[in-house]
Amino acid sequence: MGRALIARHASSTPYDELSLWHATSGGSWSPRSALDGDTDCDVAVVGAGFTGLWTAYYLAEADPSLRIVVIESETAGFGASGRNGGWCSALFPASLPSLAALADRDAALAQHRAMRATVDEVVRVTAAEGIEADVAKGGTITLARSRPQWQRAQQEVAAARTWGRDGTDVRLLGRGEATALVRATRTRGATFTADCAAIHPARLVRGLADAVERRGVRIVEQTRVTSIVPGRAVTTHGVVRAAHVIRATEGFTPGLPGVRRAVVPVYSLMIATEPLPDAVWDEIGLRERETFSDHRHLVIYGQRTADGRLAFGGRGAPYHWGSKVRPDFDRDARVHAGLWSTLLDLFPVLAGTRVTHAWGGPLGIPRDWCASVGLDPASGLGWAGGYVGDGVATTNLAGRTLRDLVLRRDTELTRLPWVGHRSRPWEPEPLRWLGINAGLRAMTLADAEESLTRRRSLAARVVAPFLG
Repeated sequence: MGRALIARHASSTPYDELSLWHATSGGSWSPRSALDGDTDCDVAVVGAGFTGLWTAYYLAEADPSLRIVVIESETAGFGASGRNGGWCSALFPASLPSLAALADRDAALAQHRAMRATVDEVVRVTAAEGIEADVAKGGTITLARSRPQWQRAQQEVAAARTWGRDGTDVRLLGRGEATALVRATRTRGATFTADCAAIHPARLVRGLADAVERRGVRIVEQTRVTSIVPGRAVTTHGVVRAAHVIRATEGFTPGLPGVRRAVVPVYSLMIATEPLPDAVWDEIGLRERETFSDHRHLVIYGQRTADGRLAFGGRGAPYHWGSKVRPDFDRDARVHAGLWSTLLDLFPVLAGTRVTHAWGGPLGIPRDWCASVGLDPASGLGWAGGYVGDGVATTNLAGRTLRDLVLRRDTELTRLPWVGHRSRPWEPEPLRWLGINAGLRAMTLADAEESLTRRRSLAARVVAPFLG
């Protein structure tokens, strides 16, 4: 794969070698102190990823008198928040028709508007807090590289227009416009949205952790929560008692009693090249650091990093029996080789380029593929998650929404259709393992089918309703 590949066994990997982002964050990954016994506070937040830290940030900003404790089993940014593709986008995992089914058309559009505004809110806070997260709001180009993909691109834009979404939201690009932005092979056209900023996720999450501490929030690390019950987060180092306990554990949620089937952890994997010379970038494009994908069925995603690398990822890793999450699942030689092959197919100019980093991690998928946020006022238990890989911006919206729910504010955010939504649990094993892996396999076969037949995949149409 390339000329070289770092593929150290994840179970022995130090924090600063977990991913490209961890390795280039520019700061220390030494863990903060663990909890030192039972403690009392007003709000306990379980998980120091984006969801937990944004929640703490906005609560501390709104009411500096609140005693807030964030509890993390590893170190802030250890999980998906520090390992993702670095897309801060307006993508939400549930479609507008799905959101409308939860409430109505106006509510679905309000959710979409909130997501678009959230991209700018993340950019604003990053600048205001002096977080050097390599932010570039270049938008997202999603290529159409076959006839079926071009049909899907056209239908996507046509559907957007029926919802009143105009060209400032999403637009269709012809071949010339598309290749002016990125010169991938076999491009027929693309869709484009300006609502995405490329970021360095580990720098953002680490900077956010520092920002909440400056506001008086206490972060305890190396402290695993073993159960969450009303008024308490029970940990390996003591009990944190609080009027409100917020679960922000995403792909690690199945490790907690009572919510083992709330989401399934599905792994998304990535690779990154060495910094590329200007001559190679002249061949590829992405001058504004646009994030990029294409209209295939099995998700891929990439960005041009601030230091001139190509960071590229995708799905395809199997779901593991019993919703297991283990360090050795972070790397899968077959999937990483497939990502490199796909990247070469997109940009043959990369032949001979060195791949320096390969990594992965779990994301959380609810049964109906719809993220949710909520707070039970009777028990004080709150939650947010199920982002299906679209969490960099959605976590910020979740944090602001949880702030309003904890403070008992009736706002536009608390009236959005995802608030209080409950997805039904996933099926027990072996149905869960069989169904999810069959779906992943079907999407791979659907892309192969379309490549051979040049017609839209029948398999994809059959399976798509079960995959969100």
